[in-house]
Amino acid sequence: MKKIFQNIGVRVSTITLIINTLLFVFKFIAGLIAHSQAMISDAIHSLTDSITTIIVIFGLVMSSKKADKEHPYGHERIESVFAIILSFILLVTGLSIGYMGIKAVFFSSKLAIPGYLALWAAIISIIVKEIMFHYTMRTAKKIASSSMEADAWHHRSDALSSIGSFIGILGSRLGLPILDPLCSVLICILIVKASIEIFMQATEEMLDTACDDETNKEIVDVILSMNEDIKIYNLKTRMFGSKIYIDADIAFDGNMTLNDANVIAQKIHHKIEKKFKLVKHCNIHIMPKINTNEKNISKK
Repeated sequence: MKKIFQNIGVRVSTITLIINTLLFVFKFIAGLIAHSQAMISDAIHSLTDSITTIIVIFGLVMSSKKADKEHPYGHERIESVFAIILSFILLVTGLSIGYMGIKAVFFSSKLAIPGYLALWAAIISIIVKEIMFHYTMRTAKKIASSSMEADAWHHRSDALSSIGSFIGILGSRLGLPILDPLCSVLICILIVKASIEIFMQATEEMLDTACDDETNKEIVDVILSMNEDIKIYNLKTRMFGSKIYIDADIAFDGNMTLNDANVIAQKIHHKIEKKFKLVKHCNIHIMPKINTNEKNISKK
């Protein structure tokens, strides 16, 4: 299954890489011909999309490698590493675009009026990048890839920057030439915001952050549904890259044999892995007896 997901992710990323590279060339030439600072900035943003997609492809291939002696828990976290790299690329891109926009506003003696070609380039970019966002995001959700999800948001930020370019170019043609470079600054803000959000999400995955309360509650409900005598005394969950690790300590009331308890524990293990597709490791530990000093989290 992991190999299938990898192939799907690589295929989708390769398609978006080709489209995005062609879009960059078109937008950059249109920006030069139409004398649009906003469109040139938008084209540079598209170029970073191509770079980040290459990194995503590399991350998908690396993260799908089997566990080995040096990495007994697998390589899933490498996707989070690449997501962090993507966030920094986005940040640098956003700041550089903002710098060019501010420079044009305050230090250019004469602002050029963009041509119609830049307007059409912005419209085409908005449509194409929004389609790419939904296409990539749908695949990212399907294969649970954080780096692909980050790449999808990069496509969305490019679509938003193209909207800003369109407004700036149109405003310039209507008599406000300063709007073209000002929209570059707006694009900068959008990209920086996206980079911070991606960085925060990837960092949480790297720090073994626990699953959200709703997921933890669902796990508890699955465990309790197996036997009315089960008591849960410890439940720990953590995100390992895009995967979930679960450790639970359970005990039983009554005089249940160890063999019967182990059978139920195995059923709990399989049911959790079946219900939660992102679970890679699930350890159900049977306590030898109920310790009254331990907190019973299965109590309502």
